[in-house]
Amino acid sequence: MSSHKPAKRVGARTRPAAPPPDATHSVLRRFRVVFNAVKSHFRAIERKAEIGGAQLWALSVIASSPGLTVSDLARAMDIRQSTASNLVKGLIQRELVAPVRGEQDRRTTLLTIQPAGRSILRRAPGPFSGVLPDALSRLDPQVLARLDADLGRLIAELEADPKAEQTPLADL
Repeated sequence: MSSHKPAKRVGARTRPAAPPPDATHSVLRRFRVVFNAVKSHFRAIERKAEIGGAQLWALSVIASSPGLTVSDLARAMDIRQSTASNLVKGLIQRELVAPVRGEQDRRTTLLTIQPAGRSILRRAPGPFSGVLPDALSRLDPQVLARLDADLGRLIAELEADPKAEQTPLADL
């Protein structure tokens, strides 16, 4: 029997050797734990506060900085302005937030929390931004940088849509 190896194609993309199945399974299990923690937190929010996770986060940002504009809210939450606008519409419809015209520029709409919104914040489980952003904020800067780089490599392998990076986790 010949031990002849096939020749490598010129210009072919070479892939690193696949990790052992145990390592792949271990990482998948860790992702499951992370996703489950996030999902459980959002379920608890919806059960106790009767509001979605992204809306709760927006409500908490507005409460901590009265007079924000929708653009300010989008920047604070690192989401698209259209997403922030949709969150605000829902909060206004539920009378949790009120739009107020700016005194100096009447074209500007400022957001203020209403008593019903404060009531929701009192009964909602924290952290309002979600368990994952909260945990990430507590990581050592070097660990966070390594995680960012490694996840960037994983995203490239997935060929995932980069537009998804500004979708709130609660909306996934």
